[in-house]
Amino acid sequence: MKNILPKNIKYWKSTQRFIDANAKNFNLIFFAFLVGLIAGLFGAVFRFTLSYVEDFRNNLYESVDKTNPGTWWLPLLFGVVGISIALFLVKKYAPEASGSGVQEIEGALDEIRPLRWKRVIPVKFIASFFSLGSGFLLGREGPTIQIGANIGKMIKDIFKQPDEGNNPLVSAGAAAGLASAFNAPFSGTIFVIEEMHGHFKHTFFSVAAIMLASGTADLVSRIIVGAAPVIEMRIFPSPSLSTIAFFIILGILLGLIGYIFNLLIIKSLNLFSNLAKRIMNVLIAILGISIVVVGVFYPDMIGGGYAPIKAALDNSYTLQFLIILFTGRLFLTVISYGVGLPGGIFAPLLSLGVLLGMFFGNITQFYFPELISNPAIFAVAGMAGIFAATVRAPITGLILAVEMTSNFELLLPLIFTVVSASLFTTLIGNQPIYTSLLKRSLEISKTQHAT
Repeated sequence: MKNILPKNIKYWKSTQRFIDANAKNFNLIFFAFLVGLIAGLFGAVFRFTLSYVEDFRNNLYESVDKTNPGTWWLPLLFGVVGISIALFLVKKYAPEASGSGVQEIEGALDEIRPLRWKRVIPVKFIASFFSLGSGFLLGREGPTIQIGANIGKMIKDIFKQPDEGNNPLVSAGAAAGLASAFNAPFSGTIFVIEEMHGHFKHTFFSVAAIMLASGTADLVSRIIVGAAPVIEMRIFPSPSLSTIAFFIILGILLGLIGYIFNLLIIKSLNLFSNLAKRIMNVLIAILGISIVVVGVFYPDMIGGGYAPIKAALDNSYTLQFLIILFTGRLFLTVISYGVGLPGGIFAPLLSLGVLLGMFFGNITQFYFPELISNPAIFAVAGMAGIFAATVRAPITGLILAVEMTSNFELLLPLIFTVVSASLFTTLIGNQPIYTSLLKRSLEISKTQHAT
C-alpha cells in the first residue's frame, strides 16, 4: 500500500492539472467566440452607419454651387465641426485612440501600454465617425481593430479571466476587427500572427482563438453588411510567367514608396505635436476647410479611397491624373494621420497601391501589349506590395489583396511583388510603421513622466 499510494496521488495530480488546463483552454475558445461576435457587431454597425454619413457628405458637397458663396457655409461648417469634435474627444478623453491604434495594441500585448477599454471603445467609435465622415483620408479598419482588441480586454475583465487570458483575447479582438472591416477573416488571423508575432503568445489554443474570433466577426459582418468582396472587380486568370519580372520591378518601386510614406508619417506626427495650442486650433480650421474645398472640386481626392479604387479599375483616369491623384492622396493621408485624428492607414494605403499599380500597368501594357492583357492585374499587386512595404507584413498584404478582390489566381505574381517590396524597403532602412509608432508613443510617455 505504501508504494501504490504515492503513485496514485501523482497520477491524480497530473490528471487534475490536465483537466484544469483543458477547462481554461476551452474557456478561452468560448470567450474568443464571444469577442468575435461583439467585435463583428461593432464593426458591421460602424461600416453600416459610416456609409450613411459618407452619402450625406457626398450629397452635401454635390449641392454646392461653386460660384455661389452662399451655398458653401453648410459644407464648410460640416468639415470644421467634424475635425474639431474628433480631435476634442481623443485629446480630452483617450489620447491613445488617435491614429490607427495598432501600435497601442502591440504595446498592450507587451504589457507596456494600458488598454482602457471603458474610454477607448466609445471615444474611438464616435470620434472616428467624425474624422472619417468628414472626408479625411483614413480607413475604417483602424477603429475596428482597436475597438476589437479593447473588446477582448473587456471580456477578460468582465468575466474575471486570469491575466494569461489577456494576450489571446486582445489578439483575437484585433483579428476580429480587421476581419469585420474588410470581409477578410484569413487576413485578420494572418495579421496577428505575422505583424504581432513578437507580441502575440503562440499556442495551439491561442491561434485557434484568433481564427474563431476572426471568422465569427466576419460572419456577423457579412450577415449585416453583405458578403460581396469589398473591392468588386474582374477576376483575372493567372498571367504569363513572362510577366513576373514586371511584378518584381513594381515591388521595388513600392518598396521605395513605403519608405517615403513611413518617413513622412513620423515627421508629420512630430510636426503637429510640437505646435502651440493656438496655432493648432487655427490649423484645425484650415484643414477642415481644405478637405471640404478639395472634396467639392475633386471628390476622389478625399475619403478612405474606395471611390478612386473603383474609378481607377474602370480606367476612368488618364495617366496624368493617376499621378496627380496619387500624389495628392499621399500628401493628404500623411496630414490626416499626422494631425492626430482617429482612423487607420490600410484603406488609404490600398488606394495608393491601386493608383500606382494602374499607372505602372498602363505604361507596361503600352510597351508590351502582347504580354499584358489588362493593367488592373498590377492594381491588385500594388495593393499587396504597398502594404508589404509599409507594414513589413508581406503575407498579410498578399492575403488581404486576394481576399478583398477575390483574385486568387494572382497569388504567384503577388508573391514576387510583396517579397521584392518588403526586401527592398528593408535594405534601404525602412522600419515597420507600427514598430516606429510604438517607439514614438513610448518616448512621448517617458518624456511626460519625466516632466
